[in-house]
Amino acid sequence: MKLSQALRLSGTETVAFVGAGGKTTAMFQLARELSPPVVVTTTTHLGAWQTELADRHFIVSSDEDLNAVEDNRRGVMLVTGPQVGDRFGGVGEKLLDWLHALCGYHSLPLLIEADGARQKPLKAPAEHEPAIPEFVKTVVVVAGLSGLGKPLAEEWVHRVERFEQISGAADRATDQGTDQGTEKRISVEALGKVLAHPEGGLKGIPAGARRVALLNQADTPGLQAQGKLLAEKLLGAFDAVIVASLKSQVVHAVHEPIAGIVLAAGGASRFGRPKQLLDWRGQPFVRAVAQTALAASLSPVVVVTGAYAEQVEAAVKDLPVTIVRNEEWESGQAGSLQTGVGPLLPPPAFGHLPQIRRTAVEFGGGREGAWVGGGIFLLADQPQVTVEVIRALVEHHAQTLHPVIAPYVFERRANPVLFDRVTFAALMQLTGDQGGRGVFSQFSPRYLNWYDKRLLLDVDTPEDYQRLLDA
Repeated sequence: MKLSQALRLSGTETVAFVGAGGKTTAMFQLARELSPPVVVTTTTHLGAWQTELADRHFIVSSDEDLNAVEDNRRGVMLVTGPQVGDRFGGVGEKLLDWLHALCGYHSLPLLIEADGARQKPLKAPAEHEPAIPEFVKTVVVVAGLSGLGKPLAEEWVHRVERFEQISGAADRATDQGTDQGTEKRISVEALGKVLAHPEGGLKGIPAGARRVALLNQADTPGLQAQGKLLAEKLLGAFDAVIVASLKSQVVHAVHEPIAGIVLAAGGASRFGRPKQLLDWRGQPFVRAVAQTALAASLSPVVVVTGAYAEQVEAAVKDLPVTIVRNEEWESGQAGSLQTGVGPLLPPPAFGHLPQIRRTAVEFGGGREGAWVGGGIFLLADQPQVTVEVIRALVEHHAQTLHPVIAPYVFERRANPVLFDRVTFAALMQLTGDQGGRGVFSQFSPRYLNWYDKRLLLDVDTPEDYQRLLDA
């Protein structure tokens, strides 16, 4: 997986890089992956030795200097201020606005390094940084996992006192009765607190910008495991957490919130009564499915109701789920799919798509339109689906970002199915009784071998129900 794919960039965005542990490496690696020309700049400074990473270097101090940038749009173009000692200064606010306008006019990506770290794997920001322009759409906060387990000292942390203050390391040492001379070490917990703190990794990020944590230097299986653990702690504060080894140009995983969409709108005409409310180990089907989604850490969990809406909603109303009602459930499965995907979409991005008649009964477990990396569709008549298979789908998606992933049980495709966010627009174009399989021709599915025959069961008749209970 390329870094540009992991960051989900289309190629023309404005991206700022902050933090430590490979920030400049990440910025230039991304520049090489995007279609040229690409403009790279800094609001602080860049080491003179780092200018060799670009194809062309433009030193600007006036509007006239920027004409050369526009007239020579080729390759990776580095734009800095004049040199002072062994560093080149950043461009000022006025020139940066001009660069932003230039990139917008010519549809060029603009990559900005917005703070410094003095080559340390970890850091805490000073009062005057980071210098992130308000027009930035994506902010990548970089941290070097090589600092984990190392002494809490300047050798590993830029502005170690500030890092210690934000992480609370000093307070914990006092509480535990640690001797003053005992060497403090950097833990996953401490790094997580700094990265997710408004005066730490989240400092200065413009409102509305997408926030991505890039955990670099995951060069060993142990550090990769720690990166995964750290990602689980950070997902509430970041839209995505990437675990990577940039020196090898390897992205190990992209951790993003994955939604659970429980389809519970059907009329169950063949069964003769609401399947959503059948008993499964002492609770209604729909509640059991929603609880499994929550236990598997899907977020948000969206429950789509339609037929028997009030009864079905009453069965899950006390859970931290989003309830949406498909007002046209009789028109086919496509409408329920789209009603479930709707709360996951930012309206400006999908304003051209057909409007789905739905009622937001109650929102829980996150705001409507919050970033998700994909969604798993769960059927209300399959309460036997396990937390384990859901987590396996999510883990496989994190490693591949494949558009469609489904279990494969004894040579048969089974449910549930994970759909990456790149499929959402296509799902919103389905009509009538088309289900998720209607987009398989556009996004070739990847199958995950699974050995639980119960996934092949669904309940259409009373006999099916009995078979499920006996399984």
